[in-house]
Amino acid sequence: MEKITFPKDFIWGCAASAYQVEGAWNEAGKGPSIWDTFVHTPGKIANGETGDITVDHYHRYKEDVALMKELGLDAYRFSTAWARVLPEGTGTANQAGLDFYDRLVDELLKQKIEPYLCLFHWDLPQALQDKGGWTSRDTAYAFADYAQLLTRHLSDRVKVWMTHNEPWVAAMAGHFSGEHAPGLNEPLAGFKALHHIFLSHGLAAEAMRASAKQPLKVGITLNLNPVHPASESKRDREAVKRMDTALNRLQLDPFLKGTSPVQDFALGKILNKSIVQPGDLEKMHTLDILGINYYTRTVVKYDRKFPVVAAVQVQPEGNEYSGMWEIYPEGIYEVLTRVWKDYFSPLHAGLMPASPRSVGEKVDDSGVKVPEIMITENGIPVPDGVDYDGRIRDERRIRYICNHLVQVHRAMEAGVPVKGYFHWSLMDNFEWALGYGPRFGLIYIDYKTLDRTIKDSGLWFAKVIQDNGFEY
Repeated sequence: MEKITFPKDFIWGCAASAYQVEGAWNEAGKGPSIWDTFVHTPGKIANGETGDITVDHYHRYKEDVALMKELGLDAYRFSTAWARVLPEGTGTANQAGLDFYDRLVDELLKQKIEPYLCLFHWDLPQALQDKGGWTSRDTAYAFADYAQLLTRHLSDRVKVWMTHNEPWVAAMAGHFSGEHAPGLNEPLAGFKALHHIFLSHGLAAEAMRASAKQPLKVGITLNLNPVHPASESKRDREAVKRMDTALNRLQLDPFLKGTSPVQDFALGKILNKSIVQPGDLEKMHTLDILGINYYTRTVVKYDRKFPVVAAVQVQPEGNEYSGMWEIYPEGIYEVLTRVWKDYFSPLHAGLMPASPRSVGEKVDDSGVKVPEIMITENGIPVPDGVDYDGRIRDERRIRYICNHLVQVHRAMEAGVPVKGYFHWSLMDNFEWALGYGPRFGLIYIDYKTLDRTIKDSGLWFAKVIQDNGFEY
């Protein structure tokens, strides 16, 4: 057995999102979001389920914060519901919505849990969608106004802010493939939405820093996967390059270099001519925190039938899988070291120790700055159940977290300055188009009674936090 220990200032947390946990979808002046519309459209969600109530965090937040305290969390990453704060997306604020987030933040601080506030986790106000949503540039400016409103209201207590959670998924699953709200199946709309979400980050960051009541850290969370070829054939290797560009570089380059590889795609050339305006990329190139959400790798093979990338994802045989994807712990090491090597190492020449660097310090003549790097989501859906004695023995989740933390620690030993780890998720909750089937939580939810029970994985994670490490 080897003892793995993390730095004393390492941040341990859990994450959740407003639509997935809050419920109270039409209470206290909240307006409808695109997810409220989507889930009430027949055929969109497994078993016709909705997030109308989900785990009722809106009413049970004190109980949930007490459970966070019991786990020993340093921080809780949550999102605010734009339509709860601004029912029309713009205009007059809903005081009851602001009051709820006041109560949640105050309760977290009371229990000495740092609030990490994410402004957008996919639930765009339906009123803005009716005006074009993220395919309209106006939505980026509306987002900046929303960000400024919440900053003025909460920045006396909230120091860490994330603008967006997984903008690639919001754009592509919502506009390119149509699997998520708003349910569009228009490739060009996907690229438009992605550009405007990215732009909104820069606009919001500028507005937030200008109106903050204390110095803020402003970041974003990106879903990143290492991309591997299904075979060593030339076509499969070329497919890897295209998929990596479409998935990883398309997200990383704007925020970390102030450039974009979008011109590598035919649709991107159209986008550059019609959508991208001078100065857009420069506005995006601003980060204090880079949050990385990692779950699995992407294995691809060449297939010319698929648009944009001429590649299709495959599932290798003989490997371990969860209910949603392949379990591949080494991938979190690959992502962390790739980001550090390609974007932050001096002259991009290789891995270097992180100790001489600090946030905001220039690394090379390109002007690249080093944000804090965090794992902001990592978790697994497994078929949990309550045993006869009331315990939830989710050994696979414990193994998943353990193996991924080993790889995070390995990346840190290689010089990547990982600042923290947030498990997804705190509780079982509504899993978007898949409804309530997948369970990700450290806390089990009985969806009939909404009773909460800490799983064995939660007890294990609490011990990891207490010891700041574990034996492996």
